[in-house]
Amino acid sequence: MNHNSMPRFSIIMPLYNKAPYVRKALESVVAQTFPDWELVAVDDGSTDGGADIVRAIPDSRVSLLQQPNSGVSTARNNGVDTASGEYLCFLDADDWWAPTFLEEMNGLIARHPDAGLYATSYHLVKHGRSRPAPIGVDADFAEGAINYCAVYAKTLCMPVWTGAVCMRRATFTGTGGFSPSLAMGEDFDLWLHMAQRYEVVLLNRQLAYYNQDADSRFRATGRLCNPDRHVLWHLGDMEPIERTDPDYKFLVDQMRTYGLFPYYLARRYRESARRELAKVDWAGMPRHWQRRYRTPVALLKVREVLLRCASQLKGLLCRISK
Repeated sequence: MNHNSMPRFSIIMPLYNKAPYVRKALESVVAQTFPDWELVAVDDGSTDGGADIVRAIPDSRVSLLQQPNSGVSTARNNGVDTASGEYLCFLDADDWWAPTFLEEMNGLIARHPDAGLYATSYHLVKHGRSRPAPIGVDADFAEGAINYCAVYAKTLCMPVWTGAVCMRRATFTGTGGFSPSLAMGEDFDLWLHMAQRYEVVLLNRQLAYYNQDADSRFRATGRLCNPDRHVLWHLGDMEPIERTDPDYKFLVDQMRTYGLFPYYLARRYRESARRELAKVDWAGMPRHWQRRYRTPVALLKVREVLLRCASQLKGLLCRISK
């Protein structure tokens, strides 16, 4: 890619069968009040015409990179290799930004030039309605450095979400980028490693939108993947930190307790999940989770079916009431 000058921000957008959503994502970037950016959309072997939508955007700052289907981590890493910006941002093709996202991010960097990872708060969009993500900072927290693990552990809502994040290129490459071996939690894996090495700064303004209404067939959330490709089975290199950092230990134990539950219910993954759950310090876990894991699996499965039906009914009622 040839550029007359290095843009301030490079935005990497992985694209895999997101044609119904990608135009809104692209338009939210084109509408940014801060103009010094480039966007590299990485078509990861889409079959729905989404790449044609990218090509049709009449802005020279938008480019398209195409690759055989290789997964979101490889798509993001390849996008970074192709881009030339000083700072990196990531936006999935079914999410979008407020118009001032980059302007506010640029200001945050100027006020905290020594940080390694920058993030803003964001909205969760579900059943067509948006609400502020309940990340674990106080209501009067405006901006500043955060303890990533401690903040995450308070509500288990991501304080650093991929669609509302920014970092120097050197920070990204120095931490190794997104792991292509992971299909679940590749973003959590990267932010976790970055937070151990760099200061994390958060701007507590909702400037991005995490679209949880997007077609679930193309989102990792809610699907079971092979443990060989799940981050919770791949935290071995962090074991020394787990033994010495109580905030990290508490967060990871909560993630295991919560994230491994559907694997514990699935017969084919139960024993593997039990081995990971054996690492949990149960004395520090919420009592309702302790009780849940002591409940017979058959009863737990019935409970999950009822909860799923209730969620589907709530979604239907929300759509009817719109």
